[in-house]
Amino acid sequence: MEYVRDLLWRPGLTVKELVEQFSTTGFQSIELYKAAEIMVKMKREGAKVILSFTSNMGTSGLRGLFAQLIRVKMVDIVVTTVGAIEEDIMKAIGEKFYIHRFDTDDIKLHEDGMNRVGNLLISNDSYVRFENYITHVLDEIFRKSPRISVSSLLREIGIRLDDRNSFLYQAALRGVPVLCPAITDGAMGFHLYMARQRNPDAQIDIIEDFSTLLFSLSQEDKKGLIALGGGVSKHHAMLATLLSGGADYAVYITTSHASSGSMSGATTSEAKSWGKIKDDSDSVTVIGDATILFPIAVCYALDVLSKEGIVEGV
Repeated sequence: MEYVRDLLWRPGLTVKELVEQFSTTGFQSIELYKAAEIMVKMKREGAKVILSFTSNMGTSGLRGLFAQLIRVKMVDIVVTTVGAIEEDIMKAIGEKFYIHRFDTDDIKLHEDGMNRVGNLLISNDSYVRFENYITHVLDEIFRKSPRISVSSLLREIGIRLDDRNSFLYQAALRGVPVLCPAITDGAMGFHLYMARQRNPDAQIDIIEDFSTLLFSLSQEDKKGLIALGGGVSKHHAMLATLLSGGADYAVYITTSHASSGSMSGATTSEAKSWGKIKDDSDSVTVIGDATILFPIAVCYALDVLSKEGIVEGV
C-alpha cells in the first residue's frame, strides 16, 4: 500500500515530474495521474483512440492541442458538437476570441454585439464573417457532391482551412473522421438550411456516418476513449465502443457529478453496466475543469511517449 507524500517544488520542475508527484498527493490529483498513465498505455498498446469533446472545448485554447494530437497520431476518431466545428473554422480564417470574465453585465455585452461563453467573448462580427466564408464553401461542396455525409462534409471543409492549429484541417489531412451527430444544433444548421435553398438537391446524410461508427472499430481492436465533458459527443463516442465490444481504456474529465443521472456525470464505472467499457478496462473518471486537467495529463503522456520514440514530430 502506498503512503501519502508531500508534494514539493524545485527549480526546473517539469510537468512530468509534477504529475508523478500527483500519484501520491491525494484526491483528484491521484485520479489525474491515473488518467495520464492510461493515455500513455492507449498509445503504447496500439489502441484506436476516440477523442470526444464539447463545443466549449473548441472555443477555448484546447482547439490547437486537439489538432496537435491528431497530427502526432494520438487520435483516430473525433466526436464533437457543432459549436466546436464553427469556432474551429472561425479561428482558422483569422477570427479572434476575447478573454473577459464570468461576472459581467451580459445585457451590456448583448448591446455591444458580444456573445459570452464563460469568461470568453465572441463578437457578432465574427459570426458575420463566418457566414460569408461558409456560404461560399458550402455552395462549392454541394455543387460537387449534392449528397454527402457529415464526416465527408467536415473533411471537405477542413482541407480548405490550411491552418496547422485547426483540428478539422489536421483530421482532413490524416484521414481522421470527425463525427458531429448534432450538426444542425448551431449557426451551421441555419447555414446548411440556406445552402439547401440555393442548392435544392443538397442532402446531408447523417445515417451514413453510422457506418463509420460501425466499421472504424472492430471487436478485435484495442480501443481507447478520452471524453472531455459529456452530452451528445460523449454518448456518441461511447456508442462506438459499445458496438465494438467495449473500450479497453477510458478517461473521462468532467465537472458534472453522477448524482444527476446524466450522461455528462456518468462515470466510467457506470459505463460498464452498459458494456460501453470492458469490465477489466483501465479507466478513470477525473472531476474538474478539462481546460486545466487535460493539458497537464496530455503533456505528461506526450513527454513519456516522445522519450520512448512512440510519438514523433510533436
